Amino acid sequence: MTTKMIDLRSDTVTRPTPAMRAAMAAAEVGDDVFGDDPTVNALQDRIAAMLGKEAALFVSSGTQGNLCALMSHCGRGDEYIAGQMAHTYRWEGGGAAVLGSIQPQPLAQAADGTMRLADIEAAIKPDDPHYARTRLLTLENTWGGQVLPPDYVDAASALARSRGLATHLDGARLFNAAVATDAGAPLQAACALAAPFDTVSVCFSKGLGAPVGSALCGPRELIARALRVRKMLGGGLRQAGVLAAAALHALDHHVDRLADDHAHARRLAEGLHGLPGVTVQTPQTNIVFVDLEPARAHGVVERIRAAGVLCTGLYRLRLVTHLDVSAEDIDTAVAVLRRCL
Repeated sequence: MTTKMIDLRSDTVTRPTPAMRAAMAAAEVGDDVFGDDPTVNALQDRIAAMLGKEAALFVSSGTQGNLCALMSHCGRGDEYIAGQMAHTYRWEGGGAAVLGSIQPQPLAQAADGTMRLADIEAAIKPDDPHYARTRLLTLENTWGGQVLPPDYVDAASALARSRGLATHLDGARLFNAAVATDAGAPLQAACALAAPFDTVSVCFSKGLGAPVGSALCGPRELIARALRVRKMLGGGLRQAGVLAAAALHALDHHVDRLADDHAHARRLAEGLHGLPGVTVQTPQTNIVFVDLEPARAHGVVERIRAAGVLCTGLYRLRLVTHLDVSAEDIDTAVAVLRRCL
């Protein structure tokens, strides 16, 4: 039994560091609904420039950022194409359909998150009143901790443009993808990964370790529409600078260190290799998937929790490294998991 609960459920469980709390306490604030919170404005300007976009909007969550994008790109009766397991389709409460009257067109995905280009093209509806109007292609990077293949992104976005579609990237863990792509120049890599897309949403509350918040980046005119959608969704915050300050601190101090999380994920995966009835996926970033034979899966999450490690899953365990997990924690978790599995 460990004396410390090691939480590998998600990189959303991080606590603000003391330095981040100090930045939040010192933040200059205003009323962001009136557009005069200087810290929010500074964050929006910075993340837009960082990702090579004209403007950005600070939002309360990745779900809200994606929904603001979908409702700004598409109107009632329009359609967006997404992967069958994409967050924008499966994991965000059906918001586009429920709140935006936007029809999703989900497509089958390969293990790396890609959809066949031929399937994308076949899903684009003709201009006919029998059909919803296909307006948008959405992709996701990282995908289950994997970096979406750049050549595929270029080809899919070019196909969308050739058919008159806009493109949106759910980049909740875009900076993980950037560090995995080029750990020596992650900011340049992030900008390059965002370049093929009209709009990009990024989370500050996952690997970057901020307590709250995401940003939607894109053309100035579309971000102005997204501002109206954010207000409609109840996302207009007042003195939000205390939250934006955490995100700015994260951009200053927590991007390069994502390489530590990736190294810890590899350490975790390597420590679990060789167990009978257990298959470990080699991680590219900070997420490790462990597949179990059914005979080993019954009650496994509860057994692991009782031994001091939190994770999610059933036949497939999902283990996520983050700011609050050290190399020593990983070694302890490996010992616990090997014992329980």
